[in-house]
Amino acid sequence: MAKIIGGIGASHSPTIAYAKDTNKGNDAAWKPIFDDFSALQQWVHDQKINTLFLIFNDHITSFFFDHYSPFTLGVDDSYETADEGGGARDYPAALGHVALSQHIALSMINAEFDLATFQKKPLDHGFFSPYSMIVPEINGTHWEGKVVPLQVGVLQFPAPTAKRCYQFGKALRKAIQSFPDDDMRVAIVATGGLSHQVHGERCGFNNEAWDNEFLDTLASNPEVLTTLTHADYAAKGGFEGAEVIMWLIMRGALSDKINNVHRSTYLPSMTNIATVIYEDTDHVDAVIIDNDLTHQLDGLEKLEGTYPFTLERSHKAYRLNQFLRDLSKPSHREHLLTDQETLMTNYQLTEKEKEMIRELKWIDMIRYGAIFFGLEKLSAVLGKSNPEIYASMRGETMAQFQASRKVSMTYSVGKK
Repeated sequence: MAKIIGGIGASHSPTIAYAKDTNKGNDAAWKPIFDDFSALQQWVHDQKINTLFLIFNDHITSFFFDHYSPFTLGVDDSYETADEGGGARDYPAALGHVALSQHIALSMINAEFDLATFQKKPLDHGFFSPYSMIVPEINGTHWEGKVVPLQVGVLQFPAPTAKRCYQFGKALRKAIQSFPDDDMRVAIVATGGLSHQVHGERCGFNNEAWDNEFLDTLASNPEVLTTLTHADYAAKGGFEGAEVIMWLIMRGALSDKINNVHRSTYLPSMTNIATVIYEDTDHVDAVIIDNDLTHQLDGLEKLEGTYPFTLERSHKAYRLNQFLRDLSKPSHREHLLTDQETLMTNYQLTEKEKEMIRELKWIDMIRYGAIFFGLEKLSAVLGKSNPEIYASMRGETMAQFQASRKVSMTYSVGKK
C-alpha cells in the first residue's frame, strides 16, 4: 500500500514564481526564498518522494464563478501552466497520477465528501509557484514523480470551514494509504498564506505574531485551529491570508504527532512566505484495505448492455466527449456540417473516434466511453431523433423499437 512520508507547507505567492523565472536566487532580497524552498527540494529528494498530493486555490484563472466547488480534485495525466494575463510561464507540465487520483475520488465520495473533479484545466501560480520550486533539478536530475492536485474554493463564500478541511485530511489519509502500490512514497503539500491581504484599504496587512502562533498550533494541537471561523482567520492574518485553512488538510492527513524537521518564514513585501516540513510518525496504520471502494457500483456488471460513466471512461474518451459537447456552440455545429474531417482533426480525435462519428456507430461510441448526452447533441445537429439512436443501440429498426413503446413518437434536443 502507498505510504505517506510527511507533509509540506508552502506559500504560493506569485513572488516565488517571479523570482525563479528572473533568476533572483543570488539577490539579497530574494535569496531567503530560494534557501527556504531548497530545504523542501532536498527533503523530497532525500526521502525519495515520488508522489505529491498538492493542495492549492486557483485565483479566478481556470475556476470561475459559473461553477465554483468547495473541493475539486484533478484526475488528469498532466497539468499545464495557466496564462494569468501576461502569458503562461515557460515551465513544463506537471505529470498527473491518474490511477491514484481516481482511487482518491472513489474513496472520498465513499467517505461522504461531495468531491468535484476536473481535467484539461491549466493551473495558475497557486499550484505552480511552489511546485516549480519544490521539484526542480537536483544534481542535474529532474524529479520524475507525479502529482495529484486539489483545488479548494476559498475565494467565494460560503467556503469550506477549517474543521471541514481538517476532516477532509483525515479521510484523505485513508484514501491514499489504501492505494495498492508498495513503492509509492507520498508527501502532502499544502499551499497558501501566510498572513496577507491584497484588496481594499486594508491591503498590505501582515501579522507575524499570528503566523508563528498558527505554525506552533498546527504542529502541536491542530484541532484548536478548527474552531476558528473565516472571520477569525481574516482578522488575525488578513482576508486572503485565511486561505491557510488549506494547511489543515495536510495536517489532518498526517499522524497526530509529527516530527517538525523544518520551519521558516520570510516577509519581504506583501505576503509572509513560509515553508515547513512535517515527517509522519505513525506507521501502524500504514496498510489500510478499503473494501467498500467500489461498493456503490457492485452488481452493475451483471446488467447486460449497461456502461456506467466512470472516471476511467471519462479520461479515456475526454476528447470525443468534448467534441460532442461543443455541438451546443453554433460555430462548432456549422463547422461539423461544412468540414467535418478538419473539425475532427482539430480536436485531435483518433482514427477510431473519427470512424465512429462518420458512420454514426452509436453503440460503439457508448462502449468506447462516450456519454449518451453527447450523442443526442450530434443526432440533433444531423436532423436525427433520439429514438433513432435508441433503436440502433438495441440493434432494432425504428419500427421494432417504437413497437416496444406505449406511444410511438420522435423527438430530439434540437429546437426543431
